[in-house]
Amino acid sequence: MRRIKYLLLAGLLAVGGLTGCQKKEVHPGDVKGYEEGEEYLSIWVHSIEDTPEGKVYRESVESFNEKYNGKYFADIEFIPRNDSGGGYSDKINSSVLSGDLPDVLTLDGPNVAAYAKNNIIQPLAPLTEEERGKYLESIIDQGTYDEKLYALGVMESSVGLYYNKDILKEAGIEVPDADHPWTTTEFMDILEKLKPIMKEKKGYPLDMTFPVGETSIYYYAPFIWANGGNLVSEDGLTVEGYFNSEENAETMNYFRQIVEKEYMSEAPIEFLFESGRAAFKFDGAWEVNTVYESYPDLNLGVAPYVVGDEWNGERYTPTGSWAFAASATTEKIEGATELVKWMSGVESGVNMWETAKSLPSTYEAFEQIAIFQEDENYNALYEQLSKYGHPRPKTPVYPQVSTSFQQLLESVALGGKDTQTQMDKSVERINAKLERYKKK
Repeated sequence: MRRIKYLLLAGLLAVGGLTGCQKKEVHPGDVKGYEEGEEYLSIWVHSIEDTPEGKVYRESVESFNEKYNGKYFADIEFIPRNDSGGGYSDKINSSVLSGDLPDVLTLDGPNVAAYAKNNIIQPLAPLTEEERGKYLESIIDQGTYDEKLYALGVMESSVGLYYNKDILKEAGIEVPDADHPWTTTEFMDILEKLKPIMKEKKGYPLDMTFPVGETSIYYYAPFIWANGGNLVSEDGLTVEGYFNSEENAETMNYFRQIVEKEYMSEAPIEFLFESGRAAFKFDGAWEVNTVYESYPDLNLGVAPYVVGDEWNGERYTPTGSWAFAASATTEKIEGATELVKWMSGVESGVNMWETAKSLPSTYEAFEQIAIFQEDENYNALYEQLSKYGHPRPKTPVYPQVSTSFQQLLESVALGGKDTQTQMDKSVERINAKLERYKKK
């Protein structure tokens, strides 16, 4: 996942429920390998088959069919996204209308609440405590809505606060451990200390941007949570007093100070960190491999994500990626749940890392992959996920919340507009989307 793409589900979510029931009948012999006595399970995934990710899905289905030969048969269909994020979402949209959804489908983690609230997916069959305990807490949290488990992540993700060890050593700055992160005040002082050093290197203390799209909320919502704030209520249906809270205003103003004090460049500079002209950088887990492969002279480290001054050990760091769920139309919930567990399980997770370099979703998978124990940077990302991972806001109007967060960052941090005014405008826009859910 080199760049984060988000599927806007406006058309899909406007449906508000399923109509009709025209699921295609498949009989033994119609599909190679499907035999008498087996329960047929259809599964859709969002990728191209000959990509590394697609190959993992194909292999997982094949191994599922081997394990459950005579009981279940899974039939996979690849429906890739296009450059605009459509394709797969368009297929889901049309199938919601026709009632022709598969038994199991993939969805991006932040969409679980939207899919559940709109009756597109249904709760999984009950998992034992042991089965649930195999998954990272962030995976269970991401897949849970209204106290029901709907989805299990096939992969997990994280963002690192990367640093150049040589620059920090030159500045006499020591990095704290994961349980004692820098506070926002401490980090601001560090950026000030680094400013003259980085000016000599024709750079900035921090390689940081507020890009359009899903990246902004993924990277920077942790500053909200670590400062005691939230973007939505627990049930996902209220933003007034949450999105526009005093705590969130403080966080937005903090980002504005970083820009005003020239600790970062307002315009993105390509490879600023990798070329040694920035001391810190926020980026996805893929950055470790990028540096190792293309910038071997960079002495890379991973620092704990920055927290608010009053942080008390709560979960707050970035997480979230694609997951499997059972559709609301399937009448084979036991078999669908078995397939969801298999596609997101240990074997699939190890294969996903080895083939596609996507982080797995289970503790055992991480333990089986040597690099997460032997390499300090990968280990730091795993520890961050397992101890402090926090899913993005769970709300049926997540696309609007994500867009509003990005727009707020841009207008306040880069545009210098009044924080409270911009937050209140965001609340109005989100409330317009929430209205239909509040009437139910």
